[in-house]
Amino acid sequence: VVHLCQAVRLSNTQVNRKLKALTGRTPSQFIRVIRLERAAELLETTNLNVSEIAYDVGFNDPNYFTRVFSEEFGFPPGGTRK
Repeated sequence: VVHLCQAVRLSNTQVNRKLKALTGRTPSQFIRVIRLERAAELLETTNLNVSEIAYDVGFNDPNYFTRVFSEEFGFPPGGTRK
């Protein structure tokens, strides 16, 4: 979030307010969704396993990745390939 604020040259409060108005999500939620969308793309186009993809898109815990992926898309990451 700090890097995002620096990139757009706005304060944390301003970024939070603007992203919430545009997307309905906080900056950390917005970044997580982008990572999850990239993970879904990797699951469809590569043969990497779920743990490798979780680490590649910036998650430190594959179990947490699986949980938030399931919450966002309604199915587990392994279900993308079937």
